[in-house]
Amino acid sequence: MLDEVKKALGITDNYQDDTLTVYIEEVKSFLVDAGVKSQNITSGIVARGVADLWNYGAGNGRLSTYFKERATQLSYKR
Repeated sequence: MLDEVKKALGITDNYQDDTLTVYIEEVKSFLVDAGVKSQNITSGIVARGVADLWNYGAGNGRLSTYFKERATQLSYKR
């Protein structure tokens, strides 16, 4: 998942891998806790969530309306 998220975000180096991995796990946990089945969690939705949270420590990372709406849709997907 890390490589796919990095590709989606246009990140080519590996110096942020540890930080990205933490964000990836946070986003996946959010989705699971929201009722999304593991098989419905794709790198696309995870990349969107990571991009929303990624703010280089500015302290204002928020999940976008799109991410939340998509998470809701995925929670209903069979």
